[in-house]
Amino acid sequence: MVDEFSTDASTLKSASYPQIEPGFPQQSPVAVSRDTHVATDDDVPRETESNVPIRTAGDLASYDDGYDVESTPLARAAQHSILARQETGRREAAFERPEATRIMVVANQKGGVGKTTSTVNVAAALAQLGQRVLVLDLDPQGNASTALSVEHHRGVPSTYDALVDGQPLVDIAQPCPDLDGLHVIPATIDLAGAEIELVSVVAREGRLRKAIHAHPWVGSAAEVGEERFDYVFIDCPPSLGLLTLNALVAGDEMMIPIQAEYYALEGLGQLLETVDMVRAHLNPQLAVSTILVTMYDARTRLAAGVAEEVREHFGDQVLRTAIPRSVRVSEAPSYGQTVMTYDPGSPGALSYFEAAREIAVRGVRS
Repeated sequence: MVDEFSTDASTLKSASYPQIEPGFPQQSPVAVSRDTHVATDDDVPRETESNVPIRTAGDLASYDDGYDVESTPLARAAQHSILARQETGRREAAFERPEATRIMVVANQKGGVGKTTSTVNVAAALAQLGQRVLVLDLDPQGNASTALSVEHHRGVPSTYDALVDGQPLVDIAQPCPDLDGLHVIPATIDLAGAEIELVSVVAREGRLRKAIHAHPWVGSAAEVGEERFDYVFIDCPPSLGLLTLNALVAGDEMMIPIQAEYYALEGLGQLLETVDMVRAHLNPQLAVSTILVTMYDARTRLAAGVAEEVREHFGDQVLRTAIPRSVRVSEAPSYGQTVMTYDPGSPGALSYFEAAREIAVRGVRS
């Protein structure tokens, strides 16, 4: 919970992290960058503690020490890659569905930390794992709408119409053409003027929450049934204005992407102070449930240092999976796709699969 942690940015230690030689171990359980050093025969010990030689995958498979190969990150990565390459857009549910819709706000006032990228790829991965997902684009740039290949030019019904004119979200949502079970509320450039237009509106900070909860597919299993959305992701703009405030009031959970660079830590205290104020006055249920380390470069001490700093400060809220820097992740939006469909076997896609899996498992356990 947010109140368990100090929001003073000074508690985040400052340090310089010098470069080290390539080969620094990747902390992410899945997906190693293509630039990362690959172990050679001289690097790998050939004997186990019981002096059993392990030289091939067959040797490992026949070595009975109670080791569950299917539980390893590599095995899960291979499974996810096969799942993603199947032609069917909808999979059988790989995880138990949450009892009620989880409304997750993806926010960080610092730009360029991977908010939109993480939103669309985690949403796509969850859809590929059999969950029903709604992505609500609240950024006037409309980048999430682009990545999910839905129309978002001026004149298309969008989040602007829901916030300013009160149009029902069920009339605005568009299905993602690449993935069954994934729907999108697009954003258009009109949203840039929404903050000015909402200034004089009564209860302006609660309009998005009202719109989301009015959707017939948002709610608990008892209220809505099997057609309910399992997840609603709200992609926020890189600011702490009225649009982001609406998202924080609307959400139950918050996912914060943090770039594995020191500057990303400096504004985190301000963001958490805003979250504290929202919890105190507008939405006491809001909790920072998920922190995702992005743009992780395994070759540097800097990335490892920032990741360790974040984990020390936030503990179990930080996903074990870190997202590596990946050209494929950056390329995918130019083709109107997420990396999950553009290159499902890439390190970035496999990492987002693992991150989505963690989020899904945590939701069922909580």
